[in-house]
Amino acid sequence: MPTPPRPRAAALAAVAALVISPLAACGNSSAQHVDLQSQTLDWKDCPAPANSEGGGPAPSPLPGGTAWQCATMKAPLDWNNPKGDTIDLALVRAKASGPANQRIGSLVFNFGGPGGSGVTTLPAFGSEYAKLRTRYDLVSFDPRGVGRSDGVKCENDQQLDQFFQQDSTPDNTAETKQLVSNLTQFNNACEKNSKPVLPHVATTDAARDMDLMRQVLGDKKLYYFGISYGTELGGVYAHLFPKNVGRAVFDGVVDPTQNSVEGALGQTKGFQLALDNYAKDCTSKPEPCPVGNTPEEVEAKIAKLLKDLDAKPIPGVSPRQLTQTAATNGIAQSLYSKDFWPYLTEGLQQAYDGDGKILMLLSDSLNGRNDNGTYSNIQAANVAVNCADDKSRSTVADVRAMLPQFRAASPVFGDYLAWGMLSCTDWAVPGAAYHPTVSAPGSAPIVVVGNTGDPATPYEGARKMVDSLGKGVGVELTYEGQGHGAYDSGNTCVQNAVNDYLLNGTVPKAGTVCK
Repeated sequence: MPTPPRPRAAALAAVAALVISPLAACGNSSAQHVDLQSQTLDWKDCPAPANSEGGGPAPSPLPGGTAWQCATMKAPLDWNNPKGDTIDLALVRAKASGPANQRIGSLVFNFGGPGGSGVTTLPAFGSEYAKLRTRYDLVSFDPRGVGRSDGVKCENDQQLDQFFQQDSTPDNTAETKQLVSNLTQFNNACEKNSKPVLPHVATTDAARDMDLMRQVLGDKKLYYFGISYGTELGGVYAHLFPKNVGRAVFDGVVDPTQNSVEGALGQTKGFQLALDNYAKDCTSKPEPCPVGNTPEEVEAKIAKLLKDLDAKPIPGVSPRQLTQTAATNGIAQSLYSKDFWPYLTEGLQQAYDGDGKILMLLSDSLNGRNDNGTYSNIQAANVAVNCADDKSRSTVADVRAMLPQFRAASPVFGDYLAWGMLSCTDWAVPGAAYHPTVSAPGSAPIVVVGNTGDPATPYEGARKMVDSLGKGVGVELTYEGQGHGAYDSGNTCVQNAVNDYLLNGTVPKAGTVCK
């Protein structure tokens, strides 16, 4: 089953490392909302990330010695009953490096998913935002249902190992029944282990949490940097609280006009485009491409590998084998960034020789598998948030009817992403809408950055977001590049435009193109 976009920076760190505390509970207090607005955060040095956040050591200080600090903010578990029980949300920050009289406020990041831990991701790549830290405290958080913010729990680690190796592209009735059974078992485990929080992890809930966070941090306006799913979260926030938007940037933009079927089909086309670009790049270099002499041969060999793996997996990371599903997942992961392409080439070379280790490690990275065999809760949270947001409940008959469209869009990823639409079929909580509402009349300008080579959030979504935000709100900036997102690509044109807006309030000219 496919896993939607993961934060680019976190994924890159995980792949590089591989190839080269208990969860918080819903509180029982009945503090009134006015008390929550006035709460004081108790900032302390950050502990090591919990397994649910990705594990690893405690974050190291930034260059210059600034320490990362962590705190817990209380929010209503149910925003429809703000005087009821509360939920604890995990926050992280690095204080601004510049003079106090130049400080603008806190810049809140969401790196995507849904399901990615901001408490882990921001410290891992905080040095990349050094210029922004001259005038902002850098802040991120584990959204409700993620990591230490009452992270959704579904299956255990051993069950997840099996889940991620299942045949997620069934070829006959028996395989289809098995896939449906596996998905039902996963969803039932989510309900059994996390029933109290499942109705309260929608994007609208997280957006309301951010407005409470803005107030608790002491800011009159929300200053925001959203990446991937973080753009959808930011759009929903702008819709709910347009007058509270300060300066905001959306990078790697979700198309807010699409329903789940349209989104999956668009992503299928996006990953196929990225694979085409990888194949063209590999075969256009002066040195021979190790995995094919032409783009067509590169992709034909990949398709044959996946077909062969469907019949007979190969050794992966012992004792696990590389299945067709794991290999497809690993290939998809490698297309999130051009920096991953050498790993894809090496992984394919090894797989053609019967060794699936690198492709499996890439798949593990996307699925949130830690070095010690535990899993973060990115998959559980991803499903929980998506199913709380989306009303669609696709059936086997729906998928079969749409398979020709998906296969036409991508012979490599079509079946994989089409069958992934069954994820919410047996979900315990009804979805909120068919697509998010992001219209934000009266909001301050929001810079919307689209990448023409983005596999996970195709470029067309940026224009749709600009149109949906409304006249005078969305300002489109185009990056003609590869990979998911633009700012973290290192492109100086993109970074200068974004930095100038966030630091100085200078809105880039609409339609600016960076190459």
